Amino acid sequence: MNQEIMTKVLVIEDESQTRHIFMTCLAFEGFCAIAAENGTIGVKLAHMHRPDLIICDIMMPDVDGYEVLSAVRRHPSTAAIPFIFLTAKVTMQDLRQGMERGADDYLTKPCSVEKFFAAITTRLERQAQLQACFSGIPADSNLEVGIFPDCARLSPVFAFIEANYAQPISLGAVAKAVGYSPAYLTNLAQELTGNSIKRWIIERRMFQARKLLRETDQPVRQIAESVGYPDVAYFTRQFRQFYGDPPQSWRNSVRLRSA
Repeated sequence: MNQEIMTKVLVIEDESQTRHIFMTCLAFEGFCAIAAENGTIGVKLAHMHRPDLIICDIMMPDVDGYEVLSAVRRHPSTAAIPFIFLTAKVTMQDLRQGMERGADDYLTKPCSVEKFFAAITTRLERQAQLQACFSGIPADSNLEVGIFPDCARLSPVFAFIEANYAQPISLGAVAKAVGYSPAYLTNLAQELTGNSIKRWIIERRMFQARKLLRETDQPVRQIAESVGYPDVAYFTRQFRQFYGDPPQSWRNSVRLRSA
């Protein structure tokens, strides 16, 4: 099989026997398996090969798994790669620390081959769904004109918002779609963009509402429903908070200025 079309999995594991078992299993199942015996090499290989998924031990002598994850998430070319931690012991503190840094899943050593591949399959399927959602957005979509910032780690989030803003969606729905907890996603969005997920949903809806008010004669109620607001009164209040005028007044003033 051509390695260019094989799914690449990077395994970062300092125990040679465990690393060998994983590499053998991956190769047998048709993956392009890449091995790193420590965290420093793992980070270099991640940037060099840009794998489809990374499996990384937490406890390593030179650079531990948390440092590897942070390094991967900081770089735009590797920021969105699914990342599974491998550890002999998982405490709530471990889970929280990993999720706060952007881990997607955990595997506990020793793990069965079935659990190993189940975790890999789940994360790759989720990534494929997100990529399909993102790539399915038309080229003239508003993702291309600067509504959403250029942020690799949040690209799946913005893609989901773009595909679903016209219906009622919540922070929980967005978090579930991209595989994060609501709390982690809230902190991540605030850290990277200065805005909450709710704010980005509203920004997208308001952009579309302005477009429809300016370019069509649709009633305000119809516009509200088409951008995800079944309650026209709530839409009107929110629009006024953003632009100082209710929707119909804003429409009239824009048309008057362009006349």
